[in-house]
Amino acid sequence: MENIQENRKIEIGQESLGYLDTTRKWSMFFAILGFIFLGIMLVIGIVAGSFMSAFTSKMTGMEGIQGMEGTKAAGGIASVLFFIYMLVFAVIYFFPLLYLFRFSRHTKKSVANLDANELQLGLKNLKSFWKYIGILMIICLAVFFLVLIIAGGSLALLSGLK
Repeated sequence: MENIQENRKIEIGQESLGYLDTTRKWSMFFAILGFIFLGIMLVIGIVAGSFMSAFTSKMTGMEGIQGMEGTKAAGGIASVLFFIYMLVFAVIYFFPLLYLFRFSRHTKKSVANLDANELQLGLKNLKSFWKYIGILMIICLAVFFLVLIIAGGSLALLSGLK
């Protein structure tokens, strides 16, 4: 019975190869577009951080004004935190784009050369892409429900203070 399972194979017809090639082209388009947006996100992080830092350095003469004592230090910390925030999101965003790009590259080789090993590598990267997106979605949903619970608890606490 196990030998029968091992000898089973799937043959892919020309129409299926055409669908796979079309999927590969769209995957490559979205991967490249994602890498471009990733670069723009990092540039915005650097520019915005520099802008915040430059803006707070211009406020050096305002220390004597009441309420403006820590603005220079707070602005420097804010610029660093903003850059770190953008960097974290860029790293999170990078890996699914890499998996999508690899899927497209391996699938292109597979369709061009009718190479089953390249197709296997491509599908492995597609599996990794969807697994990463699924885990990311679970984390986002968990954070969303946690925020809802905290907000509901806060509202219940505030309504009890009347």
